[in-house]
Amino acid sequence: MGTNSWTCGDSPLTSFAADYREALVGLGYRPGPVEQRLAEMGWLSCWMADEGLAVDELTVGRVDEFVDTCAGLGRRIPSRRPLLEVLVVLLRRVGCAPEAAVAEPTPTEELLDRYAVYLTRERGLAPSTVDRYVRMAKVFLTERAARVGGTGAEGLEAADVFTYLLDSCGRLSVASAKREAGDLRSLLRFLYWDRIIEVDLGTAMPPVAGWRNTGIPQSVSPVEVRALLDGCDRSRSGGRRDFAILTLVARLGLRACEVARLELDDIDWRAGEIMVRGKGRRVDRLPIPADVGQALVGYLQQGRPASNERHVFLTVRAPHVPIRACLLTKVVYRACGRAGVNRVGPHRLRHGLAADLLAHGAKLVEVSQVLRHRDLATTAIYAKVDFVRLAQVAQPWPGEASC
Repeated sequence: MGTNSWTCGDSPLTSFAADYREALVGLGYRPGPVEQRLAEMGWLSCWMADEGLAVDELTVGRVDEFVDTCAGLGRRIPSRRPLLEVLVVLLRRVGCAPEAAVAEPTPTEELLDRYAVYLTRERGLAPSTVDRYVRMAKVFLTERAARVGGTGAEGLEAADVFTYLLDSCGRLSVASAKREAGDLRSLLRFLYWDRIIEVDLGTAMPPVAGWRNTGIPQSVSPVEVRALLDGCDRSRSGGRRDFAILTLVARLGLRACEVARLELDDIDWRAGEIMVRGKGRRVDRLPIPADVGQALVGYLQQGRPASNERHVFLTVRAPHVPIRACLLTKVVYRACGRAGVNRVGPHRLRHGLAADLLAHGAKLVEVSQVLRHRDLATTAIYAKVDFVRLAQVAQPWPGEASC
């Protein structure tokens, strides 16, 4: 059962082994993982034979039962349940497995679908922001729907909103409570826009108290940035990818979402420019410094898996799909561990770039242009880290004796 000799037998899935192997190879799996996935398919096929299941009875639910059976018997659990679900997709493609039943959406789910469309079409928000708003709305509406029925939005009053906010403020930090309040305000405005509630509670909702820009932006030094880059093993494809990502963030100040969105067509090698899709659907063109270009070329030529995907950065392991913005945090964390520096996130490298530009004489306006801030007030916080210029404008302490 642990080998792939089953592919020559007559178990339920034997005739699909060749197609499954081809599908895995097409997804970018290497020979070793392909054989492992085929072995898992063999375990599943033997289990189906023991259970008396035909091919047309294989569903994702049956795959779940199989994995649970392996766990109950103390056998090694198949390493990736989603990979077994690829098998179900393959069988559906050839018409041998039934489609999973689709449950009827609840009233709350239908409302959330309309909310997602509103956020995308009317407000033009990025998919990641839409997902965040919808997640918060789902928690709020589902909890209330369990008490009052319907979608959870009918009969909503200011007292319900205040109660929810007070509970949130009691369990969250100030920054998280502010974000929760902002997400809720967006939902309330939609409910008024969709004529579900008669009063625009979003405009009446009080903000969460808390001072802005009270701290000093924490950054990393050029020496630490150099250590992060030098720690990447560029003899490996994963190291080349991480080196290119870190170089883009540290040298151009790209946000995590901007790195994840970067596509091959966004790089104009002849003009020496890169197109960045930023927040709020803003698009900017930045020059490509020599070291950034070399890092990208090294990854594209020797580290990027062969794929039809147009995104620049792909996952190292198959299936090779575009990376998500959250992966950049893991990339920077690993780099910090290798370099032996305090753990920081990718946005801290952006702060480090701003501090380094100021240290070399750049003005706040120039820093704002590099970081692509819409408002100079956003960049003004970096004036706090320019200690040399702050010392020049500092006034003597009252009562200090003159020399």
